[in-house]
Amino acid sequence: MKSLLFAAVITCTLHTSHAAQENPPNLIVIMTDDQGYADVGFNGCKDIPTPHIDSIAHRGVRFTDGYVSYSVCSPSRAGFLTGRYQQRFGFERNPRWAPHDPKSGLPLSETSLAEALGKVGYKSGIIGKWHLGSHPDLHPLKRGFTEFFGHLGGGHRYFPEELTLKETHQAKSESDTYRLWIMRNQSPIKTTDYLTDEFSNEAVRFIERHKSERFFLYLAYNAPHAPLQASEKYLARFPEIKNKNRRTYAAMVSAVDDGVGQVLAKLQELGIDQNTMVVFLSDNGGATSSNSSNNTPLAGEKGSLWEGGIRVPFAMQWPARIPKGLVYRNPVISLDIFASITALANAPIDPQRPLDGVNLIPYLTGQNPAAPHSAIYFRMFDKGGYAVRSGDHKLLIESKSGTAKFFNLRENIGETEDLSPSRSKDLQGLNELRLAWDAQLIAPVFEGLAPNKNTPQQKLKAQSKNNKAKAEKR
Repeated sequence: MKSLLFAAVITCTLHTSHAAQENPPNLIVIMTDDQGYADVGFNGCKDIPTPHIDSIAHRGVRFTDGYVSYSVCSPSRAGFLTGRYQQRFGFERNPRWAPHDPKSGLPLSETSLAEALGKVGYKSGIIGKWHLGSHPDLHPLKRGFTEFFGHLGGGHRYFPEELTLKETHQAKSESDTYRLWIMRNQSPIKTTDYLTDEFSNEAVRFIERHKSERFFLYLAYNAPHAPLQASEKYLARFPEIKNKNRRTYAAMVSAVDDGVGQVLAKLQELGIDQNTMVVFLSDNGGATSSNSSNNTPLAGEKGSLWEGGIRVPFAMQWPARIPKGLVYRNPVISLDIFASITALANAPIDPQRPLDGVNLIPYLTGQNPAAPHSAIYFRMFDKGGYAVRSGDHKLLIESKSGTAKFFNLRENIGETEDLSPSRSKDLQGLNELRLAWDAQLIAPVFEGLAPNKNTPQQKLKAQSKNNKAKAEKR
């Protein structure tokens, strides 16, 4: 029984020679920040037109049940960029701005997607948000990327006149980083346009530079993450939206959609769109309480393990192989992007760090009619929260003191009906999977933005503070 459970927990992707293509595709991953599940047309959005984003789903596949591996920014990105559950290497918090801490970010022991593809000749660029460590050893150019145009921290202001800190060392806190100049590789540069437009224009230039090479472009928009800021060009498109925050949010999403359109048009102009895989997704669910996003019909938001925190708008096109207009309803996860492209490119995978993602292409082409995953898993260490999705069923534990809930997501996507009283055996089965998976993980290895008082560092600080207070009383 234990061996069966273990097999169910780990799904390995075999990177064999027959999986390689004579001409493997380019890869473009377009990732937004805090975008709501319902804030794209292919998921039913009515008040924010997203024709260019929607075209990815229309020309390829819309994933109705597409997940990310965490419900906040940085751990989610760490999972995507390694193809592995980030809890395996202790990345379970948003890192602080810590340029002097080499542990506060993506550990050097892990292989990034850019590093893996670089071994088989891909040129890789990241444009936009990094948020995987600010120490020099963790810089994107040290993690396999050959080009970087963006910001290292977790967010940014959008108007160029608000970027008042030129040098990285001038930022003393996370909030300071929002005002740093944008970096081109290792050098700060003065930008002149609305930030989303800067990133879109740079993406087009990257494609032009590498049109004759195999490339991986990670276009990591910080929009529509707070602060809510949009230029009049985009605000003017939404006079009918009376709620000020929702109107600004809509304008920010519309700016992204324009950029996606620029990228897709450039691929077509250069004649490389047929053999370029384009993936669109958000890094986590919409932050409905802070940016006016919409996760309907899902419950919860960013920072939770309800569906609204972990299920995201997710679409992929690869005209050369993926059928047009496919709607795929089996659960998939952002970890699958790494596994899919490295299998196609026959990139080597470290056997000591097997992937948790799977190559989706055989499932999308009908070659494999089974579901890609027997189960997918979620953990939030500091909250004591867990979730397991297996088929239509979901186990949810919200906190250390919370009881387990059981949902049938096919029948109840809004998670309003807890079936645990009547489905105790099914709940127990999912909980056994959870325990087996959890036993393979480690605790977080660095402090987050909101430090955990139980870490050794915090205990030491608290003890020092207490000793000082006692000494002052004497």
